[in-house]
Amino acid sequence: MMKLMKFVKPYRWMLLLAVALIFGQVNLDLALPDYLSHIVNTGIQQGGVEDSLPQAMRAKEMDHVLVFLDGQDQDDVRAAYTLADKSSPDYETYLKKYPALANEPVYVRNDISQEEINRLNPIMAKALLTTAGLEKALADPEAAAKMGEAMGGFDLSKLPPGTDLFDVLAKLPPEKTAQISASFSDKFSALGDTMMTQAGINIVRQEYEALGMDTEKLQNNYILTAGGWMLLLTLLSGISTVFIGFLAAKIAAGMARDIRRALFQRVESFSSAEFDKFSTASLITRTTNDVTQIQMVSMMMIRMMFYAPLMGIGGILKVLANESPLAWMIGVAVALIVSLIAVVFTVSLPKFKAIQKLTDRINLVARENLTGMMVVRAFTMENFEEKRFDVANKDLTAVSLFINRVMVIMMPLMMLIMNGVMLATIWFGANQIAASNMQVGDMMAFMQYAMQIMMAFVMLSMMFIIIPRASVSAERIDEALATEPHIHDPQTPVKFPEPFKGEIEFRNVSFRYPGGDIDAIQNVSFTAKPGQTTALIGSTGSGKSTIVNLIPRFYEVSDGSIFIDGVDIRDVTQHDLRAKIGYVPQKSALFSGTIESNLRYADKHAADSVLQSAIDIAQAREFVDEKPEGLQTEIAQGGGNVSGGQKQRLSIARAVVKQPPIYILDDSFSALDFKTDSALRRAFKEKSKDSALLIVTQRVSTVKNAEQILVLDNGRIVGKGTHNELMENCETYKEIALSQLNLEELA
Repeated sequence: MMKLMKFVKPYRWMLLLAVALIFGQVNLDLALPDYLSHIVNTGIQQGGVEDSLPQAMRAKEMDHVLVFLDGQDQDDVRAAYTLADKSSPDYETYLKKYPALANEPVYVRNDISQEEINRLNPIMAKALLTTAGLEKALADPEAAAKMGEAMGGFDLSKLPPGTDLFDVLAKLPPEKTAQISASFSDKFSALGDTMMTQAGINIVRQEYEALGMDTEKLQNNYILTAGGWMLLLTLLSGISTVFIGFLAAKIAAGMARDIRRALFQRVESFSSAEFDKFSTASLITRTTNDVTQIQMVSMMMIRMMFYAPLMGIGGILKVLANESPLAWMIGVAVALIVSLIAVVFTVSLPKFKAIQKLTDRINLVARENLTGMMVVRAFTMENFEEKRFDVANKDLTAVSLFINRVMVIMMPLMMLIMNGVMLATIWFGANQIAASNMQVGDMMAFMQYAMQIMMAFVMLSMMFIIIPRASVSAERIDEALATEPHIHDPQTPVKFPEPFKGEIEFRNVSFRYPGGDIDAIQNVSFTAKPGQTTALIGSTGSGKSTIVNLIPRFYEVSDGSIFIDGVDIRDVTQHDLRAKIGYVPQKSALFSGTIESNLRYADKHAADSVLQSAIDIAQAREFVDEKPEGLQTEIAQGGGNVSGGQKQRLSIARAVVKQPPIYILDDSFSALDFKTDSALRRAFKEKSKDSALLIVTQRVSTVKNAEQILVLDNGRIVGKGTHNELMENCETYKEIALSQLNLEELA
């Protein structure tokens, strides 16, 4: 995968934007459980009261609380409040909020920082709980007697009527009040600051009711505010998801387009040697299926590979920051999920490597069957081909089923782990709530974080399943991209001399196919002059096509040199070389489109008169004119809707449209009858009288009038000359000629 990272570079800014949006989305998603916890804990259980440091407090109650605070804490609490009474400038404003102000002074909390509020919360909660505990103890004679002993050995229940206990406590020495406070503190210390603050909030809510505040409105406002923030965060998260999906799709599609373009351009630069290395079916699979795998995994990586780790790590940090007593369960769940992913990854990876090769195989079989359908039918081999395809199909199906079975096993196990964590959270969480170690909202938030963390690992598991197959595809694509063409242009190319003539000279040329043990042609030397026809004839496999394929550098010579107008063809660019050649291959190739588009393949700017002339020369006028659409007649892929002879004539016409100084016709008359062959050669000879013409054929009648005939046998030239000369001094040529024509035709 890393080898294809260069294709990400054009989209790096979009990728950075997507990552930034993902980071924002993660933060939004991780904030939601906290808001849920606040709604349950503060909004429902605490009635919307957030702090045990009340917004306002009756002066009398404040005096009671201050009794149980030491000097510094007492000063800090006093500094946090301002006493409001009827003489205060904001009296009317305070009166609307705190109706009890009409009857007694009220301490109103100053505008202090949340940090200071959080610091004073446990201090105030402890004092509030001590005050409430003392008031509750006074209602119990036995408890009052014990407390009286601590205060000096008198019975608190027998205080004179109208005596304020807290006035008595205020007159006691500080060590006595500290002793009373300590007797209650021992009971509260086990709760911890958080639970003690929550317990203090219940007293604060009672104080708000005593102040005449609308506690129901306070609760509703808190819930609606927190719920509104949750809706806003959810909306922003949804918008982020849409934009991330758009960017991911755009980046992945752009990368796939660039990879296909690079792959296609690389394949176009391949010589025939590289095409011998890669099968056509394999190159098609690499350009289509493999690139699609990369596109899919790229899109999912952007959406999940960045999101999932951030969500998982962020969730774990949130749980640790909240100091949840259930944090250990996350560790157990993550360990189980990671172990499951590791097992699946180990089992699946070899199968993903095999599945792409099997895809190549099924493409190869299907392509061969469709291409050779007529041959298959002619030899009644339908059953054989069906069985051959069925074998390839079953092999691919078996591997696919194995991978799917692994997926089927993995997902239920993932869900089992997730559901098990949920059940364990409820069980252990309920015990923690019963022990006053956590609140209901905290347990619900933990469940949400646990789900987010585990879903993050589920996403990662999906990526670990997809990435191996994509890695195989990436390796196959990189293998093609990294394959350097055997034939390349020189660093400092030269130009052909002007005016260009087109004289071709072979000097001691030998060639061996890649991987071959012996030379296909050996020490071939000849000169093909412009205005003359040079014909190559010989038995099948004698090297005729190999020689002409060396001229446009479809293969590179192994030894020796080829010159055109005195310039070594390796010293010019392939483009300049092939621009001088009109090539008609042994297997005629037409492209989907029209007759006209196929002819203009040679020269898109060719005049209509040139097209018409080429059709006449190629003896294609009759079948073109009989088509209702004429030149606009549709040609199927590969020329499947025209005969072999028509395909050859259109291929020849295409070469004529180019009007090159060099023509190479590689056995291009094999599908033509003798009459058409003869007429075409006469017209072609007249049209290309200034061009060098090389013809590869097995017909003596085709080369009989050539100025130079080369006779090949086992890669060597065994005869060179005209027809008459070769009949006299070349036994090989004479045998070929006598096998095809009678003596009168040879005369």
